[in-house]
Amino acid sequence: MCPVRQSSHAPTNSEPPARQDDLLSLIEKRRSVRKYRQRQPDPSEIDRIIRSAACTPSAHNAQPWRFYIIQDARKKSELIKQMAAKFRQDIEKNGVPGKVITGRIRRSIRLFWQAPVIIIAAVDMTGMDRYPDTTRQQAELTMATQSLAAAIQNLLLAARAVGLGGCWYCAPLFCPETVKSVLSLPTCNIPQALVTLGYPAENPPEPPRLQLDEIRLIL
Repeated sequence: MCPVRQSSHAPTNSEPPARQDDLLSLIEKRRSVRKYRQRQPDPSEIDRIIRSAACTPSAHNAQPWRFYIIQDARKKSELIKQMAAKFRQDIEKNGVPGKVITGRIRRSIRLFWQAPVIIIAAVDMTGMDRYPDTTRQQAELTMATQSLAAAIQNLLLAARAVGLGGCWYCAPLFCPETVKSVLSLPTCNIPQALVTLGYPAENPPEPPRLQLDEIRLIL
């Protein structure tokens, strides 16, 4: 650990916490962006975003996250096609009318295809503890998943900080084997999310939020 250097003077009210305000503003102004300009982000920007995600605390410090950046157009097309096919199979079981299914499929394909960058976020269990019983092993998977989720949040905040927009989709949860097959992922990697990134072509309004008294429960 780096030693903490003590300040030579105590902070006063005349010194506003600018860095704190910047961070809080960044968090509060982040939005889910679904429409992008057709301009590819610089690879160095993506690398910086991934490095920020890697600064996230994790269970056992196992850092159980892997971020697959899909650059190959054919692989991107095949992934979207196969995920859409699985999506269709699933919603057909719900008795949804064919016209509605087609509309939802087209929207999903459009959202993913027009994004300049697609990242598949996966849990990697190789560094997690192993137990013979189901209960503790499931807890390890949950811990790894929580760690990845926190890393995705940092990734989205970092994207906002460098001028990019992003959106977090949970679609891979419903077709993990499809994603693993198309991308030839290791068996120890479990796809959890799909993140789109790019320069925003929209400025989404703030979505409805629960009131503080609804989420702050004092015992």
